[in-house]
Amino acid sequence: MSRCLDSLPVDSETPGDAVPAGHELPLIPEGFLRSSADYILSQQQPDGCIPWFEGHYADPWDHVEAAMGLSIAGERMAAERAYRWLADKQLRDGSWWAAYRDGEADRSGPSGERRESNFVAYVATGVWHHYLIYGQRGFLEDHWPMVEAALEFVLNLQSPHGEIQWAVDQKGAPMEDALITGCASIYKSLECGINIAAVLAHAKPRWVDARNKLGTALREKPHRFDRTWESKDRFSMDWFYPVLTGAVSGEAARIRLQTKWGEFVVPGLGCRCVNDEPWVTVAESCELTMALAAAGEAGEARTLYRGLHRWQDTDGGYWTGYVYRDSAVWPEEKTTWTVGAMLLAADALTGLTPASKLFTSVTLVPPSSKAAQDAERLHHLEGLELAGSQR
Repeated sequence: MSRCLDSLPVDSETPGDAVPAGHELPLIPEGFLRSSADYILSQQQPDGCIPWFEGHYADPWDHVEAAMGLSIAGERMAAERAYRWLADKQLRDGSWWAAYRDGEADRSGPSGERRESNFVAYVATGVWHHYLIYGQRGFLEDHWPMVEAALEFVLNLQSPHGEIQWAVDQKGAPMEDALITGCASIYKSLECGINIAAVLAHAKPRWVDARNKLGTALREKPHRFDRTWESKDRFSMDWFYPVLTGAVSGEAARIRLQTKWGEFVVPGLGCRCVNDEPWVTVAESCELTMALAAAGEAGEARTLYRGLHRWQDTDGGYWTGYVYRDSAVWPEEKTTWTVGAMLLAADALTGLTPASKLFTSVTLVPPSSKAAQDAERLHHLEGLELAGSQR
């Protein structure tokens, strides 16, 4: 979630490498699932950790994003190793440090000195996503203590107004302000946590109440965000994340996306990370793809997504972004979470797995319902293009 940098010069030139009008690229190229999974597997460490790329650190949010990609691609065992790694690294208060390297918390930069609430909460989204695909109640039971502790840690940071503080410092003191994007991500994680609790017959009225309050804050209390720093509204994620995660839906979602479309979307290339730099990023474009689908704009979603496959390298990885003013890939990094986002968007658009609607709809499972107990989902995996090593 903290992946955008502010070092590019401002420029508003029209890109010269956009897809020509009338030239339709394939929605999912041949070999996409296998090559994407192989890239994430090539970066995953023996203990299950998935760093951004070899030699870089891992953070809990992006680790989960990559693990969800593995689940979609049929790499069940590798995905489950990723969740076991999280369980092994979870701190006693339910949280994780914001960065890890070589199996230990990475304190070399500012991110290593804090624990971020949306990073912590995202494990619930990943665990529920994996369950939707493979239908194993035992997986939920095994990881319930981790999910419960993580969400309790996060909800202890919720203010009476509904927003959730973005982090705690090294000593555990709340860093009191809130991020729209981070809180929107937590909103989806609470939905997933509530569903996990329903399947396992654990009553969590506090979680339901907290999610309702957080949704109200996201929709109706903009003054509760960015109180102590400059507004983050130049970041595209603040624009579309409330739609992506279901906090804003229906006609309100369509209006929200339409309002800043010209500010963030570069026709034929993708979505800018920020509105004042000539830089489109693949992960943000994937997330906007899913937000469009959630808002009922499936045609726009497919158009946006089709153009992103040009950024795939021969090893299956996707370049993080592209500076269209300079016709240059930047940074020269292929992050595992970008590949995870590509897989999530592909699933959302084509229904590859039973988890395909996770980011395009809101579903709250009734407690103790038959649907909550249904584990007969594996047949949905038929037709997945797998050469799977299952390593």
